[in-house]
Amino acid sequence: MTSSTPTPPGTPGSSGDRPGPGLRPPDPPGGRRAVLVWSVGVSVYFVAIIFRTSLGVAGLDAADRFEINASALSTFSILQLLVYAGMQIPVGLMVDRVGTKRVLTWGVILFTLGQLGFAFFPHYGMALVSRALLGCGDAMTFISVLRLGSRWFPARRGPLVGQLAGLVGMAGNLVSTLVLARLLHGIGWEAAFGGSALLGVLVLGLMLLFLKDHPEGHAPPPVPKEHRGAAFVRHQIARSWAEPGTRLGLWTHFTTQFPAMVYLLLWGLPYLVEAQGMTRAEAGELLTLVVLANMVIGLVYGQLIARNHRARSVIVLGTVLATGACWAAVLSWPGTAPAWLLLVHAMVLGACGPASMVGFDFARPANPPERQGTASGIVNMGGFTASMTSLLAIGVLLDLTGDNYRVAFSVLLVLQAFGTAQILRLRRAALRRESERLVASRVETVHVPA
Repeated sequence: MTSSTPTPPGTPGSSGDRPGPGLRPPDPPGGRRAVLVWSVGVSVYFVAIIFRTSLGVAGLDAADRFEINASALSTFSILQLLVYAGMQIPVGLMVDRVGTKRVLTWGVILFTLGQLGFAFFPHYGMALVSRALLGCGDAMTFISVLRLGSRWFPARRGPLVGQLAGLVGMAGNLVSTLVLARLLHGIGWEAAFGGSALLGVLVLGLMLLFLKDHPEGHAPPPVPKEHRGAAFVRHQIARSWAEPGTRLGLWTHFTTQFPAMVYLLLWGLPYLVEAQGMTRAEAGELLTLVVLANMVIGLVYGQLIARNHRARSVIVLGTVLATGACWAAVLSWPGTAPAWLLLVHAMVLGACGPASMVGFDFARPANPPERQGTASGIVNMGGFTASMTSLLAIGVLLDLTGDNYRVAFSVLLVLQAFGTAQILRLRRAALRRESERLVASRVETVHVPA
């Protein structure tokens, strides 16, 4: 006689540390060790965000230092994001193939060298090379941190851990806005940017000492021989892309992230100073408000999604609607917008980053652990492709229209409308596929002796 006993997802089997073919691996244990290791990994991402967003508070200074116009200034961020977006799938593949620690090590070295070069190269061309190097290193951080979280924490903690990673990244943005901006005008360009590069050296040391790819007994399954080399690349990308959840994640990230990214990364400060008549200090306070709102909303979204996955679509579409409405109101207001509207606008932009993280929550359940890096890379391309496109379009339109920010920023609404159409097109198929998997996992049984 035999009896059937349901096996919850993540329950360890009796076949050893590595799961066999077709079996779901046991959930990681979490705990203090997981928090320590993940904290070291996320500190790397924290520093990468400081370096990534440092130009956002130095845009006007960079234009003076390198004697460039708006299009040339936007090229710094466009090139950085072009490299970042182009590296996402290769980085995802590398994380799946060689592990988190190696990829993060390469990333820290590259973004630290990029920040140093940007500090000391006086010519525009070499400064561009430095931003490209920074973008390459930065590209290796976030996917690695997501993979680290999935390897060290139970799956049910995934949404909250992901939002916490985004929150720490926003804290890095806060350092740029509050600290680096003051250092820049206090001790000068080279000292501020060069001194900040020492943070890269610090996190590299911490990572080499304390970071580990996975807990004992939770090593990923070995890659089959037939899936190595070029075959591994084709297999990972094709299988990840075939999942509607991966594609929904990409368009979610595309549609939600860029309205705030463009604002914080480059054009927010010039817009508030030149179009809204604010001082740099006042503009800096509004940028800080965006970051603070992001951190608070990230915690709320993470808790909501962890408790009810049905909230994901409501959060995404609600954030897109609110963001589009605020941009439309600010851009259509005759003359300078009132302070209350700019405050509301800043707080709503703070929801963009947390909403973009929901894209990873669509892709995560659609892909097994051995494809998480690749799937995350595909998703992460979305927002940065949109950011790169809008940064370029805004810079070109500003030059063509004589710094007409109303016309230039209208490109944000066009991209949001396009992305929203893709979300609505894919949403039903992705959620239906996810529900089918959930039902299958609940009815999965194992036979044990009576």
